[in-house]
Amino acid sequence: MNEAVSSLSVEQAYELSDSDIADLCDAAESAILDGGGFGWLKPPPRDLLERYWRGVLLVPERELFVARYEGHAVGSAQLVRPPRNNEAQNSIATITTNFVAPWARGHGLARDLTVACEKSARQHGVRFINLDVRETQDAAIQLYESLGYERWGSNPNYAVVNGKTIVGHYYTKALKNGSGKKGHPK
Repeated sequence: MNEAVSSLSVEQAYELSDSDIADLCDAAESAILDGGGFGWLKPPPRDLLERYWRGVLLVPERELFVARYEGHAVGSAQLVRPPRNNEAQNSIATITTNFVAPWARGHGLARDLTVACEKSARQHGVRFINLDVRETQDAAIQLYESLGYERWGSNPNYAVVNGKTIVGHYYTKALKNGSGKKGHPK
């Protein structure tokens, strides 16, 4: 196997080591400074970022997928399903926090993270995935559109970055579901 290929992976995280937390904090800080920080405009204090990553795994409706490059966690994506009591939306999920650190881009990890979310969504009987992205995130827009996500709307007042109002785009994708499972697992 090609060593460059073997050093890349995406996996669902059920727990995070201290090293994983440190790596994800480093990756998130770099992504934030590069303009793609899932809502943050500047890196928050490190202890807040550490608590954020630890907290993700505590939410039953969230699944965390971690991208690894040469053994280090360099990015993530989260698949968010509605709570069990929301029957009207139990076949709809959202992808959020999909990012890869700038130094680990160009290897297909963002695509792999998105595909991993889609695969898990299918296993849960999800029929539709939604997501949103800033208009300034050209690579993310190109990725989602190449994977069949359809832009259904835009919000002219989506975010304010450095005093400038940024448009946000909303996407959806219908999944072909062959798993036969419905809703949340028991």
